Amino acid sequence: MLPDKQFLIDLAHTKMPYGKYKDRYLIDLPEHYVVWYHSKGFPKGKLGDMLTQVYDLKMNGLEDLIRNIQRQYPK
Repeated sequence: MLPDKQFLIDLAHTKMPYGKYKDRYLIDLPEHYVVWYHSKGFPKGKLGDMLTQVYDLKMNGLEDLIRNIQRQYPK
């Protein structure tokens, strides 16, 4: 299932709420961290859905899609 437009806009502007990378945009999390989190299991809820999407984007080299959304839809 493809994410909807508003989900991607929200993802583009969401920052990590806790941990070592607190306050970093999810799309800017280091790839190794997202891969580690994927193997550990993402949290439940919207944050987990967003991190799952970030994982898929990073694995396919599509981070620039989210960066373009950040520019097109500034908060």
